[in-house]
This record gives sequence, structure tokens and C-alpha cells, in this order.
Amino acid sequence: MYIKNCLIFLIFSFFIITSPSVVFSNDDRPKEFKIGLAGGENEADRLKNYECWRAYLEKKLKMPVKFYPASDVAGIIHGLLGKTLDYASVGPSAYAAMYIDNPKAVEPILTVKESDGSNGYKSAMYVRKDSNIYSLEDMRGKSIAWSDPNTTSGYLVPSYELHQRGINPSTFFSRTGFAGGHEQAIIAVLNNQYDAGATWVSGVGPVEEGYTRGVFKNMIKKGLLNMDELRVIWLSGFIMNGPHVIRRDLPKDFKEELINHNLNLQKEDKQCFKEITFGESQGFIKVSHQNYENIVEIRNFIRNQRRR
Repeated sequence: MYIKNCLIFLIFSFFIITSPSVVFSNDDRPKEFKIGLAGGENEADRLKNYECWRAYLEKKLKMPVKFYPASDVAGIIHGLLGKTLDYASVGPSAYAAMYIDNPKAVEPILTVKESDGSNGYKSAMYVRKDSNIYSLEDMRGKSIAWSDPNTTSGYLVPSYELHQRGINPSTFFSRTGFAGGHEQAIIAVLNNQYDAGATWVSGVGPVEEGYTRGVFKNMIKKGLLNMDELRVIWLSGFIMNGPHVIRRDLPKDFKEELINHNLNLQKEDKQCFKEITFGESQGFIKVSHQNYENIVEIRNFIRNQRRR
């Protein structure tokens, strides 16, 4: 009996040691960590603004970390679903699109806590200040530039909130179009190509300064925008800040290590944190799918409306 029990123990031990489904070694970690950067500003600016973060993660993770810029949000979505990317910071709508396509592809892990302690932002509809448009009702029969079909503030939420008011964007506006990104939409409005656009803002702080965080703030910092040129005519309700997402099939210990490094970024390099989060905030906080279930529902609603 003793010999039999020893043999069973040895066989079981061999199975535990050799089974890839039970043991995760360093070989399970990615050889290179691939981060997708979505469009919205020119590629040189994106790479410059995020370089400090890339170098920080490369040092902490002790592996090559590379950025892969995409011209639009769809490129990031396809990259994560196809496993050619490991990680990205996306809007809630982009995460919802991936979840609807494949619930097991990625998981949300972090987002930003705003300077006022909130965890969200707002969609802002804006027009040129020299226009005669002062309210949403004044937009009837006018044109609007949506940022991107996969953006939350630049398309999904304003479309949904208009429907909730009984307004069909397809008939309310004289013309709609996708500019290819938030900055591109703002420039299109400034160049009189559209009457209005929509983008994301913190909704906190003076509008004259572009709020505390958001696309206005980032463009002001780069010298691309003066808020004297624009007027905000509408703000949406609260939207949960967009998540950092990671491939769900990566090793759990690697994901936990990455989360901890990102949580420490603001303390270790506050300026770098501000660069990659577009302004002032309190730091990263953990999130999960439950924080974005309402956006999944809204995305399904808008998709069904477009099919009618």
C-alpha cells in the first residue's frame, strides 16, 4: 500500500509540474507588451506625450513595451479582439463594442478619478462663438460633426440622449458626418465645415479654460485652440470614465503587477500621469465590467436604431 501511495503521489506531482493549465511560469508573460494608441491627435504628438509612460512600464515590467498607434478607434478594437494588441486606454463605447463582440476578449481594469472626486465625465456639444446657436433647439436643421462611430462622448451618448428626448438625430440635423477623431471634429467646426461637434470634458472647472480635463484642455495646451472661439451649448449626463483594458487571457499575476505599477504612476511621476490623462485628476482607480454595463445597453440601443 505504501509503495502504491508513493507512486500515486509521484504521478500527481509530475502532472502538476508539467501541466500548463495549472502552473504559470515566466514563459506565460508576453515577450513584448503591445499597447494600442487610438487616434484623435497626430501620431507624433501621441507618441511624444505617452513616451514617459512607455519607458516607465518598460522599466517596471522588465520587458519591451511598444506603442502601436491606430488611425481610429476601430483599429484598437480590431487589434485587441485579434490579439495583436495587449492593452489600450479606450472610451466606454469602444469597450462595449468589444464586449458585445466577444465578452471574453478583454477586461476593464483601471480608470481615472477626477479632481473633484467623481469617476466620470460629460459629452459637450459645441459651436463657434460667432454663430447664432445658443441651445440644443437652435441646432434644428444645422449640421454636426460626430467624432468617431466608436466614441462615447463624440457620438454614442449624445445620440442616445437625443433619442431619450424624442429627437431623431437623422432628421433633426440637416447633415451629420464622422470627422475621424475629437480634434478633427473641433477643427472642422472652426473651419466652418460643420455647425457643431461633440467631445469629452470633465465638466469640472471653468469652461473658459477648457475645464480641468478633456480634449479642449489638451488642445489649449498644445496651442491649437482658444476657448474664445467656441461656445458649449449642451452637456450630457454623467458618463463613467473610459477604462484601461487588457487581454483577459494574459496571466493573472502579470495583470496584477501591471495594475499596481499604473496605480503608482501618479506618485512616481505626476507630470507623466497628467500627460497621458489629459489634465488634472486624482489618479487611477480599479474598475470592472459592472461599471460599464449601462454603456453596453446604450450601444445595443443605438445599434438597433440604426438598423431601422
